[in-house]
Amino acid sequence: MKAPPTIRWTPWRFVTAFGVVSLLSDVVYEGARSVIGPYLATFGASATLVGLVTGVGEAFALAGRLGTGPLADRTRAYWPLVLVGYAVTMVAVPALGLTTALWLAAALFIAERAGKAIRGPARDVMLSHAAAATGRGKGFAVHEALDQAGGVAGPLLVAAVLAATAYDYRPAFLTLAVPGVAGMLLLLWLRAGVPDPGRFEPGPRPGAAPAPPGARLPRVFWTYLAFTVLTTAGYATFGVLSFHLATRHVVPVAVVPVVYAAAMGVDAVAALASGWLYDRAGVRVLAAVPVLAALIPLAAFTTTPVTAVAGALAWGAVLGIQESTMRATIADIVPAARRGTAYGIFAAGLGAATLVGGLLTGAIYDYSITAVIITVAGIQAGALILFLAIVRPATPARAA
Repeated sequence: MKAPPTIRWTPWRFVTAFGVVSLLSDVVYEGARSVIGPYLATFGASATLVGLVTGVGEAFALAGRLGTGPLADRTRAYWPLVLVGYAVTMVAVPALGLTTALWLAAALFIAERAGKAIRGPARDVMLSHAAAATGRGKGFAVHEALDQAGGVAGPLLVAAVLAATAYDYRPAFLTLAVPGVAGMLLLLWLRAGVPDPGRFEPGPRPGAAPAPPGARLPRVFWTYLAFTVLTTAGYATFGVLSFHLATRHVVPVAVVPVVYAAAMGVDAVAALASGWLYDRAGVRVLAAVPVLAALIPLAAFTTTPVTAVAGALAWGAVLGIQESTMRATIADIVPAARRGTAYGIFAAGLGAATLVGGLLTGAIYDYSITAVIITVAGIQAGALILFLAIVRPATPARAA
């Protein structure tokens, strides 16, 4: 019998290295996302077309996981999916600097988002195995903190290149090939060192056999998903927050990106803090999500700069918890054989709820800021009530 592949890396080394891969990937695609609107406009795109292209891209990034999650569970091809997904992103973004047609630029942007859908569930399953040894909360938190460091660095790198080249987008996009190549080389090194991350997880090896046909997800997962969708549907997007900051002249327009970068910094800190607390207090730490989300419009939609910026920073804190500790919880309530499917459904639900949240808060904002505050508070109160149904059975559950 062939001996199982040897794991030469520790769980923490695996998590940290994967976090650096995500950091480099974020430099690439967050750098592109920060200027995709004005870049498409150089080809003559209208605001409607920009909205359509970016909307379709996000749909691919999130809803696409409904297919790639079950695919990861059925095939156990975690590394191939991750490698293909990252490769799509690392190639598509620099290629934007070589395009000469609007349709091709739009297609490359959407392809980049599809790459995220391909790799997302498989990556999270592999991280969940390593995080079983490091602590679920801490493992996902460190990964998210490194990821967000790239989210800050990417837009700043693109801004610097644009400033140095008299706003020439071509070298800005081509520069992103450098972190892209570095990320792919690190990923290949990681693959060679940890061919089977499932061996990090105690007990029977999670990747030894595919999920049984027709196996169901635990009931607690669906309750947890409902809580996530509800609290996210009452969570204002930064697009609406930045619209308020700029149109109400709360801060100068040039300061808005700085506020966003600060929110990403808070995102990283909140991920680390909530992950550390999650490993000690369990799922109860997630009660902070609806509470903070309810306070965001109360602060962010004022016209006092300090208070409004504080609201935007609270937005970053909620995002950090969503992207780290709420992902870690999935690994604790869903059996390993079904985690790819669970992560795919979770991401799709989160994406749909984000869309609803943006439309809801934006539409009500046009009517009344007070109405936004009341509506969001009501939604988050409902989410807290639903959360109580999760706290009791929030231990690893059997499939129902």
